[in-house]
Amino acid sequence: MEFLTIVIIGIILLIVGVLGVGLLLKLGKVALSILLHMLLGWILLFIWNILPFFKIPINILTVLVAGFGGIIGVGVLILAKALGLY
Repeated sequence: MEFLTIVIIGIILLIVGVLGVGLLLKLGKVALSILLHMLLGWILLFIWNILPFFKIPINILTVLVAGFGGIIGVGVLILAKALGLY
């Protein structure tokens, strides 16, 4: 009876482990995607600030807006700066 209990516990732990690894891989993929978008937003803002127009400050808020919004997010930041909203 003791051997059967150990086998059942082992199977349960294996199932929980496989599900846990799957969840971690899914969350890691999302985190990597967010990080990649933030890096792209920072690069777009950096390129915009090289141009001789008005400057957009590079901080965590503008990088997040540019990162999640992509080119449209940078366009929104440029429009907001041109209208004097910040």
